Amino acid sequence: MNAPINPKKLIKGATGDWEVVIGMEIHAQVASEAKLFSGASTKFGGEPNDHVSFVDAAMPGMLPVINEECVRQAVRTGLGMNAVINKRSVFDRKNYFYPDLPQGYQISQFKYPIVGEGVVTVDVSEDETINVGVERLHLEQDAGKSIHDLHPTMSFVDLNRSGVALMEIVSKPDMRSSDEAKAYVAKLRTILRYLGTCDGDMEKGNLRADVNVSVRRPGEPLGTRCEIKNVNSIRFIGQAIEYEARRQIGILEDGGEIDQETRLFDPSKGETRSMRSKEEAHDYRYFPDPDLLPLEFDQAFIDNLAKDLPELPDEKKARFMAEYGIPAYDAGVLVLERVFGDFYEEVAKGRDGKIAANWVINELFGRLNKESLDIENSPVSAAQLGEIVDLIGEKVISGKIAKDLFEIIWTEGGNPRDVVEQRGMKQVTDTGAIEKAIDEIIAANPDKVEQAKEKPTLLGWFVGQVMKSTGGKANPQAVNELLKSKLGIE
Repeated sequence: MNAPINPKKLIKGATGDWEVVIGMEIHAQVASEAKLFSGASTKFGGEPNDHVSFVDAAMPGMLPVINEECVRQAVRTGLGMNAVINKRSVFDRKNYFYPDLPQGYQISQFKYPIVGEGVVTVDVSEDETINVGVERLHLEQDAGKSIHDLHPTMSFVDLNRSGVALMEIVSKPDMRSSDEAKAYVAKLRTILRYLGTCDGDMEKGNLRADVNVSVRRPGEPLGTRCEIKNVNSIRFIGQAIEYEARRQIGILEDGGEIDQETRLFDPSKGETRSMRSKEEAHDYRYFPDPDLLPLEFDQAFIDNLAKDLPELPDEKKARFMAEYGIPAYDAGVLVLERVFGDFYEEVAKGRDGKIAANWVINELFGRLNKESLDIENSPVSAAQLGEIVDLIGEKVISGKIAKDLFEIIWTEGGNPRDVVEQRGMKQVTDTGAIEKAIDEIIAANPDKVEQAKEKPTLLGWFVGQVMKSTGGKANPQAVNELLKSKLGIE
């Protein structure tokens, strides 16, 4: 899909504006107990060559047998991306030699993938949403791992990953900035985690991206692309695109040409470097795997998986906005992870959705972030936070007291209502007591009273003094109204 050119996304070069064009191949490890064609474990972190069957090691006479759970996960992922599910797909052999590829070929899908075209809706910022087309999703087996730093003269091979199921999700070249690309990967990762089809752990290599980058003058045909292989962090994807786009612009502006090649990103230097030329790349000589029949299933199989899909991020976001009356940005933050949405709903049920969102996003998430904690390890539970929101709603405590209360619950725990009672934290709503405090401050500051009548913004100073004299417990609304009345301010 050709999106209209956005001038804000163009990169300024020495000789004019350039447009960066980005497409991506995401390799997502399928969440499954066993590998794609064997019963060996997919558990991370085992001893080298501990999770390897005879099939994974390509021993003579060993035949692959398809893991049905991996097929289900691929179909569920396709449904989550609003994609076409192909009822007939074919496994092919992709032939190339590498020491950690014991068969001498990789079982993948070429012409007939399990999932066809789809679309992912991506929120790039508060006021910008784009649609990124998905070309296909196919299933393939992962290779093993070559280890070069354990011995001065020898390399070692660990086949634990050999045969692990991967979903390769190929996007269309629909992204026009590093921000769009980062937002796309983040959204896709969220969808996969909601579906439970991939855990999205980029540190373990369970989700990694090959990023295709080219540049062109606005409105011109697509330029020659370079592929940056195996980028394993969203931040690095952004940095790699920024560097690569500028590198290509520099070459073209100097009168050179872009070589179509595979490159690697070096995070320590923040730059890409050449890995191999595409001209020298192998002809993979794909052909249908003779040991595997075409994969076929009916509409009932697809419908059965579709009815059990969870509520996905876009649906949840729309529901949160309608049901709880919260803005799009807040809803977007709350659906980033399934556990965020579950936590928020527990806090918001039967309460003011906006106040609940404010407390979950600003106070709780802010503090979790500061302490580098996951929401599952939050010292303040959804029930406790809901109780704090109730106390504010009932005007038992003010917003300021609520922050002090949150701090106590965070560090010491306990029932918020009991803590308020035991520590005398209730706000003063007795107008008589508030009036007494106001009268004392007015009597002590006659000059400020005259100034406030001339300049009503000084009312804030009086409010601050009253709050101070009542230990922050006076009801701010009552203080404001009484002060206005006594100072004669409209």
